[in-house]
This record gives sequence, structure tokens and C-alpha cells, in this order.
Amino acid sequence: MKTLVIVTHPNIETSVINKQWVEELKKHPEKYTVHELHKVYPDGNIDVEKEQKLVESHGNLVFQFPIYWFNCPPLLKKWLDDVLTYGWAYGSNGGDKLKNRKAALAVSAGIKKEDYSEEGRYGYTLEHILSPFESTFLYCNANYRSFFAFYGKENEPGENVPGTENEPSVSQLEKSALNYLNFVDNL
Repeated sequence: MKTLVIVTHPNIETSVINKQWVEELKKHPEKYTVHELHKVYPDGNIDVEKEQKLVESHGNLVFQFPIYWFNCPPLLKKWLDDVLTYGWAYGSNGGDKLKNRKAALAVSAGIKKEDYSEEGRYGYTLEHILSPFESTFLYCNANYRSFFAFYGKENEPGENVPGTENEPSVSQLEKSALNYLNFVDNL
């Protein structure tokens, strides 16, 4: 079965990392379904039944998003709250739709990897920051397969302008996209 990649980025057109990942995934429609929440639900009103059927019709599940305030974008949180319902995703009343399903995250971190450490600027690892997602998948009896991350530099406002030295190079982007696909293929 194909892998469902749920992409949540409020402005994918101006993205560097997530846009590159989406473009690479879309080259292989036989393997991946790219489901962009902001394009499907620009008003934020999620069709729960449609989303549940979409998940059920796929094998592995990947959530791709940029880290926002050490969490996910609000629309993804709403998706999780609305779609992962009692009796469907968890619970004693038939809630087994994620049971044993491989699930993973793909995140663009936006800051340097060394800042995501106990000794780093923020005092927490990315594993720690993403642990609520792991707990959610484990609660739903899914097979959590960890995460793929692209770490970037945190810059002063206006510094990270496309075409400048602060933007990741084309080779870094291409390598990241290929490594991402390899991660997804080996869940």
C-alpha cells in the first residue's frame, strides 16, 4: 500500500525545505500520496470521515511539518484532535484503525541541531520536543518509527532570504530530499 504523507505548512509556496520534500515525493505518485492540509482545508474545517477513510486506504503514515513554537502548526493539531477519535483511532469500542500502522514524522527544525540538546540554547532535544507525537501514536497502538529532521540556522528577521548565503544550498536540499525519501521507504 502507498504511504500517506500529511503535509501541514501554512505557506508551502514560500517554503524551502518542505517544498523541496513535497516536490520530491510527488515524483513518485505510485509510492506516496501527498495530502496538503492547508490546500484541502484553507478554512480549517476538517472533513473527519474523509480523512479517516484516506488514512484507512493507505499503509504507512507520515506527518510532515515545520516546527512552530516547539510544536506543530495549529492545523495539524486540529487534525489530530478531530480525526483521531475514540472508537476509530483508540478505545475499547473498535478503535484500532492505527493499530500496528507504521507512523513517523518529518520536520524542518529551523534552528541548529546543537541548539536542540540538553546543553544547547533551548535545553531540550528534538526527541523530547516531539515526544507528545510519539505518545499519541503509542496510545493509538501505532508502530511509531521516529522522525526525519532537517536542521537549519536560526537567523535574525530578514536574514534568511532566498538567494543569500543563509539559504540551504541546492545540493543540501537535494540530499535532504533523497535522504527523506529513503527514510520513508524504510519505515
